Amino acid sequence: MRYPKLPFFDTPLEIAYNPWHGCVRVSEGCRNCYVFAIDSIAGKNAKELHKTRNFHLPIAKRHNGSYKIPSHSKIWLCFSSDFLLESADKWRDSVWRMIAERKDCTFIFFTKRIARFRECIPSDWGRGYPNVIVGCSVESQKEANARLPLFLESPILMRWIICAPLLEIIDLTPFLDSSKIAEISVGGESGLNARVCDFAWVVSLQQQAKLAGIKFCFHQTGANFIKDSKLYRIPKKLQRIQAQKANLDWNPRFGLF
Repeated sequence: MRYPKLPFFDTPLEIAYNPWHGCVRVSEGCRNCYVFAIDSIAGKNAKELHKTRNFHLPIAKRHNGSYKIPSHSKIWLCFSSDFLLESADKWRDSVWRMIAERKDCTFIFFTKRIARFRECIPSDWGRGYPNVIVGCSVESQKEANARLPLFLESPILMRWIICAPLLEIIDLTPFLDSSKIAEISVGGESGLNARVCDFAWVVSLQQQAKLAGIKFCFHQTGANFIKDSKLYRIPKKLQRIQAQKANLDWNPRFGLF
């Protein structure tokens, strides 16, 4: 089964790793989830969670004993599910052990279930594993207000805020502590039934990030993009390119890039 290439992949050292597949919708941002859409086309039920054949991918080795995934790779975790999904509790500890073994790689996962974070971490987590980036997904002001206080209180060394699919203008300023938030990444919704993303909402978030001194990334426009009151319908293959052309990405270390 083929899933869309993640918009963040830039080099061969960025790997998609899905230890399990399937999910349960938890909020309005999940309404048009691509996992459900693709599974439906294939006649499958996305709510039926199953362990994948690639479960042990992070520690898989070649005949010479070297890891198949090379050192210094970024491993994007669980993009056909949610890493903190309740029904995956029986498998998560095994993944944590692989993450702990592969200290030479960086693991990144996004979640809408940050409320479950403390009950899902391993016993040796402490303040966090240094090779794990956790992103909290918020699609609306309601979800930002509910999830981000929990996110900031959670023991995590590297935090990203993921505003995707961005469904409305969001004020993140109460949560933007540059000592706790490393990056804000924003994207519109894809798919046939995608809801609109307004350029003004994206610009607002970029300005909030800059004022707080936090890195900002506009990773995709979404399929239905509004700019200056005009609606643009953008095919999937161009959504990342068009976002980059907006020239909104910003890094406090370098300025615009």
